[in-house]
Amino acid sequence: MSVAIGFTGLAILLLLLALRVPVALALVAVALGGMTVMFGWETAIGMLSSTPYEFIAKWTLSAVPMFLLMGFVCYHTGLTNGLFNAAKVVFRWLPGGVAISSIFASSGFAAVSGSSVACSAAMGRIAIPEMVKGGYKPSFACGTIAAGGTIGALIPPSILMIVYGVFAQVSITQVFLGGITIGLLTAVSYCIVILMVSWLRPDIVPREATGARDVSPRQALIDIWPVLALGLLVFGGLFSGFFTATEAGAVGAAGAILIGLLLKRLDKRAMKEALLETLSTTSALLIIGVGASMFTLFLSLSGVAGYITSAVSGWDPSYLQLMLIVVLIYLFLGLFMEPFGAMLVTLPVLLPVFELYDVSLIWFGVLLVKLLEIGMITPPVGMNIFVIKGVAGQYASLMDIFKGVSTFLVADIVVVALVIFYPQIVLVLTG
Repeated sequence: MSVAIGFTGLAILLLLLALRVPVALALVAVALGGMTVMFGWETAIGMLSSTPYEFIAKWTLSAVPMFLLMGFVCYHTGLTNGLFNAAKVVFRWLPGGVAISSIFASSGFAAVSGSSVACSAAMGRIAIPEMVKGGYKPSFACGTIAAGGTIGALIPPSILMIVYGVFAQVSITQVFLGGITIGLLTAVSYCIVILMVSWLRPDIVPREATGARDVSPRQALIDIWPVLALGLLVFGGLFSGFFTATEAGAVGAAGAILIGLLLKRLDKRAMKEALLETLSTTSALLIIGVGASMFTLFLSLSGVAGYITSAVSGWDPSYLQLMLIVVLIYLFLGLFMEPFGAMLVTLPVLLPVFELYDVSLIWFGVLLVKLLEIGMITPPVGMNIFVIKGVAGQYASLMDIFKGVSTFLVADIVVVALVIFYPQIVLVLTG
């Protein structure tokens, strides 16, 4: 009986999400309703009353607002503005060099933001006008930045990876290390796409090298030293074991504030904006997390998680069959759900299955974030696409931007396949 209630709750949750009910509200409503049916109202309230505190009180989650604050301070003080020019100094000689520079600049921005949306917004304002001016087809220029923005959640500090680490109870530092390789692999795959388009379709991407040759290597280095110093401080200490991922967030936020003050770029307005955006983003994430915790408890007590694990064990699918199902699930959810909601709705069901198959949860976490980020550039609810439309809508329509990003989706599928067939791509740095 309880299992039937659990599956009914799952169906109701999917219906609510399809009706665009906020993820947190849908999770809490289904968990509370299901527990009430199984145990009664008073018992359900009693069992669920401590769940919000138990989730939010996890010390590891304090890294989320700290890394967010670091990214927003860097954004509002313009500490990342020099990344694009620095990348052009290195890659301007290549066909499609400006687009390639934007990809690697996005990778650099990712190291201080942890957000694909912030990455897309920041690079879109800087790079798209220059690409269009240099002869790039506007739709492809917009698509390049939308795709490049997804790197923001792959290269640490990734907020998605932090939340995954908390839920899966795995080392966030290890997930970060795995994210470095898949982030760089994604960047390289996008650059290959740009080079191929430049070779096959010079009407879309100019074959001749374009770029701002007036930017000297010395000036570029001066422009990016704040990001280099911050990255060395945070990741040098984190990966050397000098401090934990939680402490790294606080160190990074303090470092960004000190550098902003040193350069006289951090005024009251910038600090206020950074704090408000940090508070609003953190609040939204924690509310979803609380809902997911309540929903996890409901599935556990109803027996759904155990039932699914037993069913999978009885079916005994091969590794490739299991991975194909997982990929299709997340590609489908990515069509209409934002990444945090899709991740937290599915983890209670999928984590026990992967533990049954003895699959590395470090590896799965990195692959999961990659799959979720593909959803950021797929129609009809690709968040990065709408961000690019907002910052560069004068260059291309929404449909044109979706067309421009389609080639990069092919590269994403190739990267996912490589990671599935060769897990060591992710695990090589994790030891």
